[in-house]
Amino acid sequence: MAVLTEKKKKHNFFAGPAILPAPVLEQAAAAVVEFDGMGLSLLEISHRSQQFVGVMDEAFALTRSLLNIPDDYEVLFLTGGASSQFYMTAMNLLPQGQKAGYLDTGTWSTKAIKEAKLFGEVIEVASSKEENFNHIPKGYSVPDDLTYLHLTSNNTIYGTQLQSFPSVGMPIVCDMSSDIFSRPLDIEKFGLIYAGAQKNLGPAGTTLVIVKKDLLGKVDRAIPTMLDYRTHIAKGSSFNTPPVYPIYVCMLTMRWLKENGGVAAMQKRNEAKAALLYGEIDRNDLFTGFAHTDDRSRMNVTFTMTNPEQQADFLALAAEADCVGLKGHRSVGGLRASIYNALDLSSVEVLVEVMKEFGRKMG
Repeated sequence: MAVLTEKKKKHNFFAGPAILPAPVLEQAAAAVVEFDGMGLSLLEISHRSQQFVGVMDEAFALTRSLLNIPDDYEVLFLTGGASSQFYMTAMNLLPQGQKAGYLDTGTWSTKAIKEAKLFGEVIEVASSKEENFNHIPKGYSVPDDLTYLHLTSNNTIYGTQLQSFPSVGMPIVCDMSSDIFSRPLDIEKFGLIYAGAQKNLGPAGTTLVIVKKDLLGKVDRAIPTMLDYRTHIAKGSSFNTPPVYPIYVCMLTMRWLKENGGVAAMQKRNEAKAALLYGEIDRNDLFTGFAHTDDRSRMNVTFTMTNPEQQADFLALAAEADCVGLKGHRSVGGLRASIYNALDLSSVEVLVEVMKEFGRKMG
């Protein structure tokens, strides 16, 4: 594993698939060659083997421990990405003839709304679409007769994040793909949480689902076996062959999280990185933040050049400093720095120094 440690690592600001902790990469790479003294690669072993069952058990236990998940919730590792959860949630939780509410805060919630409409009535409780999703709607009312309220906790494209979650009289279903494990959660506020791994948890290929068991089995529609959460609960996420490698890397990442103080420590770490970067954006006249100040994401920092013609030169200077992944999404343009759990404060310090140097060069 010397190759990994000796090779110069770039400062990875990509939105996803995203940065992983260096110790996790080293252990994951070693397991590809040989896993647990078996004389076989992790990629070759049976998902029914004692060794991989141990990986699954530890992944479940770490998820529960890190997020303090009560016993009446189940933890699942599924396939299909968060995009599959857009329809699986509605299919499993929204009875025919009933309504679900959705807060529209960006691309992913818009897609979730589209899929949910296949299974029942969808009420858009509020939207920030008219201002290109540069803020989280405030002051909206939630109808009392909703089966659930769907939220997206963090919006990778637009750089907005829910800083708190509403208290409502129905279960909250939440897409936490890009900020899971970044801060403590009151799990009992939620009926179901889902998160694609490739932002803050592991590589692409598995999706974490946390669901309150008593919400299931209440719809009268026929649900295909593979799309029924109860199927995967009954079989411990191994009804079919699970994505062995992504789950293993997620388990390693959660080990790293626990060893580094858990989600409370990650919150402090993320707040320090965000404060440093937003501070420079607000100080430096060459840059302008995209999201409203009180809705700024601690995971995805979106900003633009005051003079867009300077962007190419700035990106070139950043690349010289080994800062990569800074070009903004086409829906917003400009720049985006994703500062997930695994990104060290030192990488943000390098980026901020590049911003200062660019300011000096531009006079």
